Amino acid sequence: MNYNLIIITGPTASGKTALAVKVAHALNTEIISADSRQVYRGLDIGTGKDLREYYINGCLIPYHLIDIVDPSENFDLFCFYKRFFELFRGFLSRRKVPVLAGGTALYIHSIIARYRLLDVPTNNSLREEVSHYTMEKLTDLLKSLQSELHNITDLEDRERLLRAIEIADYRIKNPGVRAMGEDIDVKPLIIGTYWERPLLKERITKRLLERLKEGMVEEVKTLHEKGCSWERLEYFGLEYKYISLYLQGKLSYDEMVKTLNIRINQFSKKQMGWFRKMEREGFKINWVDKSQRAIDAIEIAQKVTGKKDSYF
Repeated sequence: MNYNLIIITGPTASGKTALAVKVAHALNTEIISADSRQVYRGLDIGTGKDLREYYINGCLIPYHLIDIVDPSENFDLFCFYKRFFELFRGFLSRRKVPVLAGGTALYIHSIIARYRLLDVPTNNSLREEVSHYTMEKLTDLLKSLQSELHNITDLEDRERLLRAIEIADYRIKNPGVRAMGEDIDVKPLIIGTYWERPLLKERITKRLLERLKEGMVEEVKTLHEKGCSWERLEYFGLEYKYISLYLQGKLSYDEMVKTLNIRINQFSKKQMGWFRKMEREGFKINWVDKSQRAIDAIEIAQKVTGKKDSYF
């Protein structure tokens, strides 16, 4: 197959960015981020956004969809989908094969499964109507509005749950509205970064402690001081949620670290659930472990370009 897109994905803390940079360098191409939080300016340590990683041999690998909106702005699946295809069309016209890299499985699935999406406006009257609902009641409402839940994380955060209800309600009330879709033929080569579960758990714990030492708590505190509400920070999930709870005095430091470590591990399992779903749907994921990643990066370059020389 003549691939026109390379996707590098995998669970959190599995080395996706490092591999993506090697592949992009080998192909003389660019990276499109598939990370739902790295789009936000100022969300750096907590999202693992280290732009120094995009340098290889002193050269900057061009990247897209990183640091493009403020934390106060909304950036959802529809925004990603639209921005991705704007970029993708440009790559096709230049005969380049971009690297889509990240762990937001919903974003990746939307591209390979050819989602058709609606640009749904905020429904303030609906939000006011359900403002007093408990999370359980909101979940029941969402389930009554749509038979299948695409993203289970919608049930874990009030803002995400409200947005999912808005979209489901809009679909019911506007059945004639045409969803946006793309007719561009995406031919992806999907690479998954794999670690055995015990090793991945160790990596997650080590990375969490390193980020705390690097100033992750101070980052969240600064975001709040600059006007980002606690509610908004909690919406960003994981690191931002539990550090916000700690800074509000709702968790002790040790409770925050322990709970956050557990939640990140649970999140990595959910990511793997998404990848298994993709495989069941017929999307082949080429899993690579730590011992073969550099070699596989070269092989990927050769498959796409036909070049046989060594890049590293």
